[in-house]
Amino acid sequence: MIRSLNVMIKPSSSNCNMRCRYCFYCDISDKRAQRSYGFMNVDLLEIIVQKAVTETQEEVTFAFQGGEPTLVGLDYFQRLIQYEKKYNQKNTKINHTIQTNGLLIDQEWAYFLAKNHFLVGISLDGPKFIHDSFRVDRQGRGTYQRIIDGIEQLRKYQVDFNILSVVTSQLARHAYQVYRFFQKKGFKYIQFIPCLFPLKESPDQYYYSLTPKRYRNFLKTLFDLWYHGIINHDIVSIRYFDNLLQLMMGYPPEVCGMMGHCTCQFIIEANGGVYPCDFYVVDQWYLGNIKNYSFSQLLNSTTAQKFIQSSADIDPVCRECPWFRLCRGGCRRWREPFVEGKPRLNYLCPAYRDFFAYTIEGFKEIAEKIKAGEFVEN
Repeated sequence: MIRSLNVMIKPSSSNCNMRCRYCFYCDISDKRAQRSYGFMNVDLLEIIVQKAVTETQEEVTFAFQGGEPTLVGLDYFQRLIQYEKKYNQKNTKINHTIQTNGLLIDQEWAYFLAKNHFLVGISLDGPKFIHDSFRVDRQGRGTYQRIIDGIEQLRKYQVDFNILSVVTSQLARHAYQVYRFFQKKGFKYIQFIPCLFPLKESPDQYYYSLTPKRYRNFLKTLFDLWYHGIINHDIVSIRYFDNLLQLMMGYPPEVCGMMGHCTCQFIIEANGGVYPCDFYVVDQWYLGNIKNYSFSQLLNSTTAQKFIQSSADIDPVCRECPWFRLCRGGCRRWREPFVEGKPRLNYLCPAYRDFFAYTIEGFKEIAEKIKAGEFVEN
């Protein structure tokens, strides 16, 4: 029996109604023998729900990503709720999250998401001139205004949502404008993730590639804006910074890439295939099909354990680094491609080293103020 379980479901596989120019999942799916597994049928969804709630002691989180998960239609998610009511006989706590591009969010979707307490992640790369440079639809048209319209529907129905922005080389040049844009829009929960490069390729060969220098400057500018906002009680949650504060205050991070090693995340593709990480939904790391195995069996499989172990090596540079307690080497994906079977030093290491040296006293100050109970969110 598993105490708590996080399951990421990809009901639309790699299918999407957008063609983001940097999409890491397009790259991942291109590297598989089968690029797309179509749309997940509700019979398979029922199996997933039944196994998850019966194998878990305390809490289950169903997270939906893609591709674009809303492409399967609202009926699919209504069935999800029906199956939960059918099989959750011991009243296990169930959480719902969905990461969406927001194009299909209308009044009906917003009502459903609010009623069923979904936490919604909306992908938005800042103001229009940045967002529309990369996040286009299948016809090559910008999507900014349609996403803003979807966000307004979420607000109308008081749906809890946060913003996810991909930090490309281009966005990193405009940290001040992006932060002020989000601030003006009233977005209080933001996640900035560095733009991934294609798997097993050099990280610096694309026009959107994020260099360590540019990422360093972005993080430092972003920190200054965030810090001054907090000191003046204009609090914005930036997930990476929040997790660093957690580490400094003695709590574990909730972002897996900050743990210092990989775990098994249970990523379920549309055909039921299970993989240990969203960044590695490739044939090499296929664990088995959820129709044939329990979550415990998948977790204890040879492939899952090999995946976890393959991230455990610590670069000698990390061992001597004064910031290792905060960085912990970073996400395995940024330590690709491996050298002699081992993950190399994080490509963004120079950015993090400079960033920690620049911000450590500010983080300590905020941590102490939090401990003293000085902050009350507006």
